[in-house]
Amino acid sequence: MNKVVEVLPDKEALIARSLEVVLSKIQSAIQERGRCTIALAGGGTPKPLYEAIANQNLPWDKIHVFWGDERYVPANHPDSNEGMARSAWLNKVDIPATNIHPMPTTGESPSADAEKHEAELREFFGTSVGEFPALDIILLGIGDDAHTASLFPHTDALQVQDRLVTVGNKDGQPRITFTAPLINHAHCVIFLVAGASKRPALAQIFAPDADAQTYPSRLIQPQGELLWLLDDSAGLDLKH
Repeated sequence: MNKVVEVLPDKEALIARSLEVVLSKIQSAIQERGRCTIALAGGGTPKPLYEAIANQNLPWDKIHVFWGDERYVPANHPDSNEGMARSAWLNKVDIPATNIHPMPTTGESPSADAEKHEAELREFFGTSVGEFPALDIILLGIGDDAHTASLFPHTDALQVQDRLVTVGNKDGQPRITFTAPLINHAHCVIFLVAGASKRPALAQIFAPDADAQTYPSRLIQPQGELLWLLDDSAGLDLKH
């Protein structure tokens, strides 16, 4: 794993740097593999990044968009990660509808929809059961509790080692989420973190020794690149 930590002066610089990195990764993935697969994060931090990507002139037919996790709500719900990404980015560009791969959230149950999405991923990537595909880019954030995607502290989702997709749980509210092993198979994982409230979580995530069940972002140790892009408020204690 190649791990890089960058602390940017402010949120604006964080977004500018994120855009630079993501565009470079998209370009190299398309050069090397003929397409780019990217999984998006929800939350407020990446939204301006998506708005900035929407202004780029990219080969949209070669970009496939996924999500690292999703709340179990319809896409038109204000809490939907898919809905946010569509309004900030995907509805504004000429990307083929078949290149957008949202997590299903309107089926019989979260577990049935998690299985359905897992089958969709296996079909898209051509992997068999027991194999993990490698997405080119996975964007992640962290919560004040050090969760990432919908991998929350001391929840069953943290134990899942043999699946691509599982059900996360936030205070009894189901989510659908990539598993830690799927995230760890990515070519590049990029954490975007802003705000002073994230400092205590980051201290534990970066500590030499801490419990990954309590601080789930510690589980993310990808085989490819790991980039932590932080604004100054979040990364103050991590400046070297």
